[in-house]
Amino acid sequence: MENKPLLWIVIPCYNEEAVLPVTAPLFLNKINSLAAAGKISDQSRICFVNDGSKDSTWQLICDFARKDPHYIGISQSRNRGHQNAVLAGLMEAKDKCDITISIDCDGQDDINAMDRMVDEYLKGAEVVYGVRSKRKTDTFFKRFTAEGFYHVMNAMGAEVVFNHADYRLISTRVLESFADFREVNIFLRGMVPLVGFPSAKVYYERAERIAGESHYPLRKMLALAFDGITSLSVKPIRMIAGLGAIVSLISFIGVIWAIVQAILGHSVAGWASTTCIVCFVGGIQLISLGVIGEYIGKIYMESKHRPRYIISERTWAPYERHYRG
Repeated sequence: MENKPLLWIVIPCYNEEAVLPVTAPLFLNKINSLAAAGKISDQSRICFVNDGSKDSTWQLICDFARKDPHYIGISQSRNRGHQNAVLAGLMEAKDKCDITISIDCDGQDDINAMDRMVDEYLKGAEVVYGVRSKRKTDTFFKRFTAEGFYHVMNAMGAEVVFNHADYRLISTRVLESFADFREVNIFLRGMVPLVGFPSAKVYYERAERIAGESHYPLRKMLALAFDGITSLSVKPIRMIAGLGAIVSLISFIGVIWAIVQAILGHSVAGWASTTCIVCFVGGIQLISLGVIGEYIGKIYMESKHRPRYIISERTWAPYERHYRG
């Protein structure tokens, strides 16, 4: 029985051949330094999750695994997206370690924050969120849209930790409970807080990407926000109902006004007012149908019960779990 927690660092990778040779040694150094400090077991691992990359990412992961046993990797059968890749790594690690830390492989998240994350875990926290303290390296547009993302998410009823992405420590105890969440539409930033358990925050400064190109442009950020809102909250539906009630009230008042004007003989035929009303109501109806359709589409996808990820290859043979005493 070991007294030191066994850690898996889970790192999703998609077309990262440019950055992996730079960041992989950094993760290995961090594992070794944490083990040397007596904070984690020396049997801890770095788990790369290949998310259907089209370049040499998987070959690089296999090369790392052959050179050092701390490196391991799993490969998905096809690209399923960042959130599914992180989930695949977490579920793979669930029965083989005591704690996991998920982090992107681009080097932007400060890996030295892992020391404080492990410290918080040893103090009793089951979930430790890595939170960006500053965005000095971001452009004004990037900073505005990114921070607006969190404000909109919370305003729409999806409770997320402000300025927290997917850099977090999760204990196996939390992962075992999280495994009961079976939805296909995954938004980990909003789902992990729903599990509960004691949590803490560790603040760090986000750096620029070390190499390669970002795989999360504004288009994907907006899609992620919309998926998160519709997966975690019914507030948009309630807003539509409220808007419908307001429009109906205004329309009812308008009908009364039109009848009164007709009785008084003040009515004047005009196409402009009619056109404006028709366009306004028609626009509201189309937007409402679109939002409702999004929810129906998610119900349709959930009803299929398709697997959220499929692992096609591993770089190691399964081994017994090392429990923390």
